[in-house]
Amino acid sequence: MSIFGRDPWGRPLEINAADSATDNDRSRNLQDYDRAALSSSRQLDETQQSWLLGPAEQKNKKKYVDLGCIIVSRKIFVWTVGSIIAAGFLAGLITLIVKTVPRHHHPPPPPDNYTLALHKGLMFFNAQRFPRHHHPPPSPDNYTLALHKVLMFFNAQRSGKLPKHNNVSWRGNSCLNDGKSDSSTVFRDLKGGYYDAGDAIKFHFPGSFAITMLSWSVIEYSQKYEAAGELNHVKDIIKWGTDYFLKTFNSSADTIDRVVAQVGSGDTFGGSTTPNDHYCWMRPEDIDYPRPVPECHSCSDLAGEMAAALAAASIVFKDNKAYSQKLVRGAAALFKFSRQQRGRYSAGGSEASIFYNSTMYWDEFIWGGAWLYYATGNSSYLQLATTPGLAKHAGAFWGGPDYGVLSWDNKLTGAQVLLSRLRLFLSPGYPYEEILRTFHNQTSIVMCSYLPVFTSFNRTKGGLIQLNHGRPQPLQYVVNAAFLATLYSDYLDAADTPGWYCGPNFYSTDVLREFARTQIDYILGKNPRKMSYVVGYGNHYPRHVHHRGASIPKDKIKYNCKGGWKWRDSKKPNPNTIVGAMVAGPDKHDGFHDIRTNYNYTEPTLAGNAGLVAALVALSGDKSLGIDKNTIFSAVPPMFPTPPPPPAPWKP
Repeated sequence: MSIFGRDPWGRPLEINAADSATDNDRSRNLQDYDRAALSSSRQLDETQQSWLLGPAEQKNKKKYVDLGCIIVSRKIFVWTVGSIIAAGFLAGLITLIVKTVPRHHHPPPPPDNYTLALHKGLMFFNAQRFPRHHHPPPSPDNYTLALHKVLMFFNAQRSGKLPKHNNVSWRGNSCLNDGKSDSSTVFRDLKGGYYDAGDAIKFHFPGSFAITMLSWSVIEYSQKYEAAGELNHVKDIIKWGTDYFLKTFNSSADTIDRVVAQVGSGDTFGGSTTPNDHYCWMRPEDIDYPRPVPECHSCSDLAGEMAAALAAASIVFKDNKAYSQKLVRGAAALFKFSRQQRGRYSAGGSEASIFYNSTMYWDEFIWGGAWLYYATGNSSYLQLATTPGLAKHAGAFWGGPDYGVLSWDNKLTGAQVLLSRLRLFLSPGYPYEEILRTFHNQTSIVMCSYLPVFTSFNRTKGGLIQLNHGRPQPLQYVVNAAFLATLYSDYLDAADTPGWYCGPNFYSTDVLREFARTQIDYILGKNPRKMSYVVGYGNHYPRHVHHRGASIPKDKIKYNCKGGWKWRDSKKPNPNTIVGAMVAGPDKHDGFHDIRTNYNYTEPTLAGNAGLVAALVALSGDKSLGIDKNTIFSAVPPMFPTPPPPPAPWKP
């Protein structure tokens, strides 16, 4: 096969397919043709020479640039490089201007509540993802420091055979024959428990209230106790009390017919000189006179409060199943007894009416019923606690001068806060909603009454709220109110509720905490006298505390009943410091007399110090720890509200 063409010089060009079978052969053939063309006898003219020689190659070098991998037009190359240089110069100039011109920084707008909540929620995932670095704990705040000391008061009040770790050097075993010295009682082993105040009487009505308050504080703030290093200590204090109370009735039975009301006697009226716990001034370790054991057979208030104490403690010790169930069984028997054998434990002119008179028992029905519901999950207790008739008898709807004051006598306010918790977090609905809403509203009113903008209660010039209207021994009521205010503010925070209404005005939860802080700060020394009313806290505190054990030296001398009177009447400070004791407090003019014989100023009590412990732990540490929302509901089953009944048929 042949392809015919024409070479540039006008002669025919023939390429044979056979000659180009391979590239090497083709190359040789072309070389032959080139040589043939160059060796031709015919001379090339100028045009022909220019096509083959240099002039054409020089023009191409001017128009194109060889970049190695490609050949581009020189004009395009120059424009491209120039554009890049110009763009770089312009960008640098703009950057220089931006950096040198002063800028005005506007602060970002404050984040809203949802943004703050989002930040906190996302921090959970960071905590799960990144390893935790253990930083040294922050120095304890004043409330934590005071908490350490106040808990020591309970160690100083222990009766019976003391544990090795009691850590109160001037105390020892005492009253080991309680129960045995009174042949009229069937309860022979009544050693243990706590002395009520500066004497050696064990009053069970205020004593059980103290255990209830301590247990409540542990249930709500166990994380704060643990952060302070006091969780095991406070649980040990509670167990010392509950172990003793289980001895004061037949705790192994489901039905009981009597309860021990107290151990010891303090009646000195009528000029009696019979040795007893008030007539004598002796160290408990030296008591040698018989101690009576009065029982009661119709004492709804006492049994109801003891039931509340054991039920609340059963939640504290829920991880110790056997002991927790023992406490629940005892609480159920006590509450059954309180309902069946109606009556006030201090009625009939008993000695209890002189020192710890109970005004009613309806509040204990609500209080005890609420705690037993939380301890057991049995709805019958909730039905009882939310019975409108009980609330009416307890004074929930009519107020009064002492309305909103939680004390060892009246637990209505505490019960309302406790049941408001149920509504805030579980919303049980019908048939409980109506009365729970009432309790919730009443709690809000009580919290309003604590604020200084309202005049429900007077205040001293130093700022101490007068919850007992100027009567002596005010601090025991103040600490309970401080605890409830802080606790309720934490309830609202946990329910994502920023505050509450007092009439048309809205108040933040921070207002409640501020009320509690001002009151506790007053007790710790921010008062006109610069006096700390907690012994051992600060530098200026009472030195003549009305307390037998603290006022008599431990000098291996046994002072008899009257022999201790010289220590009672001495003007010298107590030889033993009863660390953590909150005394009765100042009068309504912020005045205080550090006199041992004036118990209205200088005597500490078990119930008062329990309220102070609760308030201190609530205010202590990091607010972000908050309350434990779920532990109190451990025994409560899932709630499925019953639909309300249909409305009555309409009638014209």
